Amino acid sequence: MKMDKKKLSAAMAAVFAYIKTSEEASVMSGVAEPVAEPAVQPLLVQNNIWGISGRQTHMQANSMMQLRMFK
Repeated sequence: MKMDKKKLSAAMAAVFAYIKTSEEASVMSGVAEPVAEPAVQPLLVQNNIWGISGRQTHMQANSMMQLRMFK
């Protein structure tokens, strides 16, 4: 089922308006729910130099193709 862009944007606007009004109503009534902070976990980052280099090369090649540098 394909949805028009206008219908999709209207639905998204309605949802955002509903969320905004419900937040405003809870603030005005004084019964605001506390926002839970997400649990902070230490970042365990493994630097994969070869993988980063490969992705960078692919992205550079894609941008060169988009700029039509190849003939």
